[in-house]
Amino acid sequence: MAIELLTPFTKVELEPEVKDKKRKQIGILGGNFNPVHNAHLVVADQVCQQLGLDQVLLMPEYEPPHVDKKETIDEKHRLKMLELAIDDIEGLGIETIELERKGISYTYDTMKILTEQHPDTDYYFIIGADMVDYLPKWYRIDELVELVQFVGVQRPRYKAGTSYPVIWVDVPLMDISSSMVRDFLAQGRIPNFLLPQPVLDYIEKEGLYL
Repeated sequence: MAIELLTPFTKVELEPEVKDKKRKQIGILGGNFNPVHNAHLVVADQVCQQLGLDQVLLMPEYEPPHVDKKETIDEKHRLKMLELAIDDIEGLGIETIELERKGISYTYDTMKILTEQHPDTDYYFIIGADMVDYLPKWYRIDELVELVQFVGVQRPRYKAGTSYPVIWVDVPLMDISSSMVRDFLAQGRIPNFLLPQPVLDYIEKEGLYL
């Protein structure tokens, strides 16, 4: 896909001729989603709308390939919260391939499988500006950029540029993180308006993050 490199944080609208209308255009937003919160949903929705994608799939990881291992809750809870969060939201869905494969989730391995399973689909892999600096360190990055089109979105306090082909999309800046939600709950504070109410209800019902 021939797309020129773009200045960071420049809103992009793909020209009609860039897309092959015979092919599906699917966004992938990966993450631990521990728990999913409103900033995740805003990013997924805005990328879907602004790039005119058919759908954006939220893809929970089983085990992230980070050097600094993060503790997380059982994947069944993270998946259930995602299902509750996107219920009846047009354009959003869930991709469970990494939960099904288990083990460490390398983006290259996952996207290679998905592109082989769905040869009629163009994939747009969504990352935050804080992750753009790390692209050179991603596993098999040079091969990965041949499989997917990266989409970068702003995050508060982060600005980045890269020599890799990235489409930048402007989204409302929301300084919300999963760790913030967990901290609120651990302190006995209710994180109202930081995540969907059905997700908060599920957390309280299951006694998570106490």
